[in-house]
Amino acid sequence: MLNVWQWQADAACQGMASAVFFSPPGEHGHRRHRREQRAIAVCQDCPVLNRCAAFALNTRQLSGIWGGLTERRRRIPQPASRAA
Repeated sequence: MLNVWQWQADAACQGMASAVFFSPPGEHGHRRHRREQRAIAVCQDCPVLNRCAAFALNTRQLSGIWGGLTERRRRIPQPASRAA
């Protein structure tokens, strides 16, 4: 089981508050968009960006920013990509 999550040890978000990546109840509009953009900025140069995104898509994560993808973006079919 540890191997499934091992990639997270190299993530740019390691040690950051989950509130950066997950919407609190009632968050909408500009506030949500700003938080999502801050989270996506963390993801941009992450060495495990593709693995994180693939994990979220493969496990159908319903909430949060994963691999630079918002909840809405993960619902759009993604092209096949190579895992990093």
